[in-house]
Amino acid sequence: MKTSLKLINSFILLFLMVGIANSQTKNDDWPVLKRYDQNHLDRIAMPVGGIGTGTISLTGRGALEDWEIMSRPAKGYNPIYAGVAVINRAPFFSIYIKENQKEAQALLLEGPVPVKYDEGYYGSKAPNHGLPRFDKASFQTAYPFGQVLLSDSKVPVEVTVGAFNPLIPGNTEDSSLPMAILSYKVKNTSNKAITISIAGNIPNFIGFDGKEGKAYKNTNTYKEENGFKGIHFTANEKIDKESAQWGSFSLATNNQGEISHRTAWKPGDWGNSTLEFWDDYTDDGLLEERVSVQKNNMGSLAVKTTLAPNEEKDIRFFITWNFPNRLGFQEKANVGNYYATQFKDSWEVAQKHIARIPELENQTKTFVDAFIQSDFPEVIKEAALFNLAHFRTQLAFKTKSGYYLGWEGIKDNEGSGSGMCTHVWNYEQTIPFLFGDVAQNMREVEFGYGTDENGLMSYRIHLPLATKSTSFGLAAADGQMGSIMKYYREWQLSGDDEFLKKNWKNVKKALEFCWIKNGWDANKDGVMEGSQHNTMDVEYYGPNPQMGLWYLGALRATEEMANYLGEKKFANTCRTLYKNGSSWMDKNLFNGEYYVQKIVPPMHLDSIAKGLIRVKRRLVADDPQYQLGEGVLIDQLVGQVMAHILDLGYLVNKDNIKKTNNAILKYNYRENLMKHPNFMRSYAYGNESALLMAAYPNKRPKQPFPYFTEVMTGFEHTAAVGMLYEGQEKEGLKTIQDVRNRYDGKKRNPFNEAEYGHHYARSMMAWGGVLATSGFHYSAVEKSMRFTSKTGTYFWSNGYSWGTCEVKKKAVVLTVLSGKLELNRFSLEGVGTKKLKNKIIDSSKSLQIKL
Repeated sequence: MKTSLKLINSFILLFLMVGIANSQTKNDDWPVLKRYDQNHLDRIAMPVGGIGTGTISLTGRGALEDWEIMSRPAKGYNPIYAGVAVINRAPFFSIYIKENQKEAQALLLEGPVPVKYDEGYYGSKAPNHGLPRFDKASFQTAYPFGQVLLSDSKVPVEVTVGAFNPLIPGNTEDSSLPMAILSYKVKNTSNKAITISIAGNIPNFIGFDGKEGKAYKNTNTYKEENGFKGIHFTANEKIDKESAQWGSFSLATNNQGEISHRTAWKPGDWGNSTLEFWDDYTDDGLLEERVSVQKNNMGSLAVKTTLAPNEEKDIRFFITWNFPNRLGFQEKANVGNYYATQFKDSWEVAQKHIARIPELENQTKTFVDAFIQSDFPEVIKEAALFNLAHFRTQLAFKTKSGYYLGWEGIKDNEGSGSGMCTHVWNYEQTIPFLFGDVAQNMREVEFGYGTDENGLMSYRIHLPLATKSTSFGLAAADGQMGSIMKYYREWQLSGDDEFLKKNWKNVKKALEFCWIKNGWDANKDGVMEGSQHNTMDVEYYGPNPQMGLWYLGALRATEEMANYLGEKKFANTCRTLYKNGSSWMDKNLFNGEYYVQKIVPPMHLDSIAKGLIRVKRRLVADDPQYQLGEGVLIDQLVGQVMAHILDLGYLVNKDNIKKTNNAILKYNYRENLMKHPNFMRSYAYGNESALLMAAYPNKRPKQPFPYFTEVMTGFEHTAAVGMLYEGQEKEGLKTIQDVRNRYDGKKRNPFNEAEYGHHYARSMMAWGGVLATSGFHYSAVEKSMRFTSKTGTYFWSNGYSWGTCEVKKKAVVLTVLSGKLELNRFSLEGVGTKKLKNKIIDSSKSLQIKL
């Protein structure tokens, strides 16, 4: 009897556990981290696409917008079918529903039109504004999975519109597919069988990218092959084959239902084309072919099937694309897209990968499940995962020659910042820990192409790279020092000695550039001085914490690399400068609460080394403009944050770091910005809470650096991660929560933290919250790993392998879910270290460690 009771209790417990799991995700198939109700959908636009391929966005109401697949940003761009402009007939998916003995109906697979579109010269400006749709919608997501839940009391079905693209850490190739996978899960909520048909409709807009070019009389071709069917959209011969707008895209399905199609809609005046389509579609859910010579013919593909009472079916479509051309940053040369070299056209993308999607989907789910089920604070998971979306937009790309580059951010229809900017990308902590090969490649660009024979690293990289040009002729003090630290990070995470040696000469030169005549540290005392161009887009004159800590971090990183390579003399030089500079900063720049700038006006401008200053502007010999002065700078500790991430220890007095964080919270925090005077851009305002870029509790320069009254999320994440590393968890989490509250779907897009443009690279500092709260450190050089001793399960990734670590008192279970891990040593903070004698853990294996 006792045994039976035990079995019953076990089954009850299992049932409850399953119930809890289901309540967390609601959808049995795709993981869910965050949900948005109907009042918080209007700004949601989740990018769907691979690394370096461009994207299409799934909106909070279920529409597809932001067609950014032609090698340029295209925010708000919806291809419009030729005809009267007032109709605004953009791409859409629809559902046909036929109940027995009832008239058929059809609806857009979208929720209500956002009110932001309501007022225009011709009435609503919304895409497909007049078509019927569902009256209830909500959105749930765990990037890269997005799902729109549609329902309507007058409709006998519930539909979940889903979209994703494979995202697998350490597997860059399969995370770089030019494809959007669309899932339409339709559930019959009635007690009778019904017939449905899902139709996708896209105009052939090849030739026009939302800003430039023109769509001519392109060709739509229906094709069947290898178990899938679809429409292949190709370009007219009049479109220049070297233009960024030339290429192909496809709409395909591998469903087993009855497939019908149109390669064109019937021409007509006013709204007649749509009327004729709608009549044909609602007649029987099947599409009849039409012929037209419109300049951008609409291609339509439909899947018809039946649903038994309470039955649910997942009807899938695949949008693939291939646009091989891309223009460089400064010169308008065609540097190409690497992804496009892997395929003949978009149809071949479908041929090669549609059958692989279930496998890649499962791997992506494994990653996301492991991450969101970890015991990180919810807001840490949200910020880290959602900001990862930036890397898969037009922010970053890979040229056909095989190099990764990126903008600072992206404007509505072009890149922002004239190309790869070292002092912005310094903050990014997402890519190296998820895609180590990409991070290494970026360092190759900085030191192999961006650094000249004197060690000057151009803070913006010229493109095409073949010129090996540093045409900007300007070194950013923070950008150059941060790049040295990043080089050390990539070596440590990979353990690749060949990578270290390949550019070591230029790494040394980049540091030695500080010591040239009239340089940043010409007297070699470990203190950064002179004219220091930096991420505030100005030159600071004299020692300051932002540049000073980057310099100390670069000295420490270079010391470690030099020692490893046996260059003891150079390592000792770095060590001496670091120790002197560290003590000098504490003594001369720390005012008891925080670090300040000691302004040293440039008296002899002509003596400043070439490349250290932009132009002779903004300067008054005894009162230089745009300085920090005695301000409380939000990211003054960024070099220390990076040092913590790299496990390089404290760069200055430990107590001063925590005091500085307290000062940032005391002086820079605003609970409400309604009365805050901001004289530049507004990324936060009104009743929103935020940390200001700088505050002046004491003396303020007449004209501080230009952004001092602004709010920018990348800097807030930096401050927050710094707090987390100092054990100020409550304060750090509050800072991140303030950011995410502003990107709530109603006011701003949760997948688009902005600064100088959309999807700003600096906000990818958010992954630092994962590192700080888990205490994760990994060195492939030493084959060592360390975690916090706080009980919990933590996701980890070193850029090449990933898994989970379950911590229980003095024991852990370390699991590798992908890749391979070699360990000689494992540590728990405050507990101890265990030597492991070169343990190798393969994928899907676990290792139990007792300390």
